[in-house]
Amino acid sequence: MAKQARYVQRKIKVRRHAEQSGCVANTCRYFGIGRASFYRWRTAYRQLGEVGLVNARPIPKNPANRTPPEIVDKVLHLRSTYHLGPIRTVWYLARCQGIKISEAGVSRILRRNGVSRLPRGTRVRKIHTKRYNKQVPGHHIQMDVKFLSFVGPRGKKIRRFQYAAIDDATRIRALKIYEKHAQANAIDFVYHIIEKFEPTMATNSRPNSIGMSRIRRSDTPTSSAVRRS
Repeated sequence: MAKQARYVQRKIKVRRHAEQSGCVANTCRYFGIGRASFYRWRTAYRQLGEVGLVNARPIPKNPANRTPPEIVDKVLHLRSTYHLGPIRTVWYLARCQGIKISEAGVSRILRRNGVSRLPRGTRVRKIHTKRYNKQVPGHHIQMDVKFLSFVGPRGKKIRRFQYAAIDDATRIRALKIYEKHAQANAIDFVYHIIEKFEPTMATNSRPNSIGMSRIRRSDTPTSSAVRRS
């Protein structure tokens, strides 16, 4: 506010000097300003008074690409209620509200509304989620085992094991269910996914870049090839 007040007083001083001297050119030369600026200040002062001399923002108040008010309200609500950071806010809005907004956009909204910093004493949670997005099909395949429990026809509890694999590049999945969770089944599933993913890996990757090609050269894959849950 003090800086704006100094700017306003300087513009008033320039206007008074021009009125006293009677020569706009000499006044602009004395203060080192352009004539266009002087006439713009004088017009604003005649229309609005000293309020018109306050430096306005160089952008319109409601630009077309500005974030809608309803999304801004959601971002501020998540910040004040759950203390979510920009990246968690982006994830929540995309997953639960179907709203797409960038992390930088959320940061600007928080900074513009004065809530870019969390309240003192707020516990900051670390982001442990690591999202893979490989460019080469077959370069990275995640494998996991899920335990399935259901009741059979005779009311007896039955347990099965679902082996799953997903390609981080194409998001293609392969599933297979086994009766037992054993090493032999894990090895069988490894060869199963090689068979299922081989067309995609062969057309989009070089043989030396495919991690699964090492498994085909050995009779007994190492335990690191299968990740158990």
